[in-house]
Amino acid sequence: MAELASARVKEGINSLLEELDRSCMRKMQGDMHRCAAKCCDNPSLSMEESHTCIESCSKTITEAQAYLQNELTNYQDRLQRCVMQCQDNIRDKVTPSTTEAQVSSFKKDFESCVVKCADAHIDLIPSMTKRMKEVLLSKAKST
Repeated sequence: MAELASARVKEGINSLLEELDRSCMRKMQGDMHRCAAKCCDNPSLSMEESHTCIESCSKTITEAQAYLQNELTNYQDRLQRCVMQCQDNIRDKVTPSTTEAQVSSFKKDFESCVVKCADAHIDLIPSMTKRMKEVLLSKAKST
């Protein structure tokens, strides 16, 4: 059950990344490469100026990738905290006299809690996608 929930979260994040790649990142990458090609095509630039020009071209995509990584890390951290809360809730119920039947019941409770965490975090993906797309598009326009 928890494995299916994990797979659904992974599928949701992959879908988010595909959407952001199609709607924002590819254009930014294309713009970066076209800009860098112009730097390389300019014979009046010194080697240092050419390198500085190329670095400048990659600034937007580098910032966008850092933003994406930060958002995904935050999402993963939130999901992990939720699962850890599930673990803590079960740990608080276990005593030295806990029976095997209770342990089995606690395992089911834990799995159910993890699935709820996954469902709640999957539900966040559409609004997260929208927000991230807005931020990325604004970064692309600011160049």
